[in-house]
Amino acid sequence: MAVKQIGIVLFDGVEELDAVGPWEVLAWWTHKHPEDGYAVTTLAPNGGTVTCAGRLRIEAEHAFADAPALDVLLHPGGRGTRPLCRDEPYLDWICEQSRTTSLMTSVCTGSLVYAAAGLLRGRPATTYWAAVGELKRLDDTIDIRADDRFVDDGDVVTSSGVSAGIDMSLHLVARLAGTERARETRRGIQYDPEPPV
Repeated sequence: MAVKQIGIVLFDGVEELDAVGPWEVLAWWTHKHPEDGYAVTTLAPNGGTVTCAGRLRIEAEHAFADAPALDVLLHPGGRGTRPLCRDEPYLDWICEQSRTTSLMTSVCTGSLVYAAAGLLRGRPATTYWAAVGELKRLDDTIDIRADDRFVDDGDVVTSSGVSAGIDMSLHLVARLAGTERARETRRGIQYDPEPPV
């Protein structure tokens, strides 16, 4: 059985937890249960090291050009999404991925990139609470679900800000491998938030 690839996009200005939170969920699951047939990897436009929004530096495993074919794409947010929304070659790559992957997902302002690429036209979606206006300006046909932690619209799943990417990633595990697997993963990473304030 061919392994299905989940790719997390990295770029300069990516919000750390937008990428690393989903990585923790998906890596725990795929490493613990390779028999489920999925693997997770990272990719950046030119490969190599990216500098995140909080100055953490992360090295992508692949450049876009040498990345494996993806079954699932996860696009994080962060301040670095704004220039990507105006980068036509980048948006073309996003559109190409939407034609070849079975599932496009985003965290936080990653949905702005999807909106700029036209992927959210006429669809329900969410984003970081402070970016709702930007999302509306990019495409006023989007049915914005500002109060939802994540929105599953079949082949596109968007989540709200930062920590919501962990919730969405657990939802992806449930979609791809079942509820019990997602519960095991949640327990494995000891994710059971009870905000202290």
